Amino acid sequence: MNGLESQVRRIAEPIAKALCLDIVDVECHGKGDKTIVRVFVEKEGGVGIQDCEQFHHSLGRALDVADPVSHAYRLEVSSPGLDRPLKQRKDYDQAVGLNIRVKVHAPVQGKGTVIGQLTEVDDRGITLQVPARKSRTSQRVVLEWDAVAQTKREIEW
Repeated sequence: MNGLESQVRRIAEPIAKALCLDIVDVECHGKGDKTIVRVFVEKEGGVGIQDCEQFHHSLGRALDVADPVSHAYRLEVSSPGLDRPLKQRKDYDQAVGLNIRVKVHAPVQGKGTVIGQLTEVDDRGITLQVPARKSRTSQRVVLEWDAVAQTKREIEW
């Protein structure tokens, strides 16, 4: 996370907490007046448009006062969606029992992506139950945190 993202997160956290929202991620892109500050929020039961509007209004005022961006910028607030990346430990804890797609830094069993049910999360990493290719069995795959490049929920339609 870069310095601006950290500053925005620090300003946004108490506002989100007061509105019963959780900040999922903060992204800052662009330069000069083309800068976009994007904050993703969620809450139990789901985030509605009114939640986003209220948070956007409150955060916009707070950013104007704190002035972490000294030039024009665009503030965007939204829900991250079902297939958002899992980034923090709490994201993984909440996803236990769900199917996830994990991109790994080095191939696991010859593959750069592991798909399976998240069964365990601990300080060392995550454990998945991965279906075997040609049988109805599954195997347990343990991935240390250092091996994980990116994780998303595997959405089944």
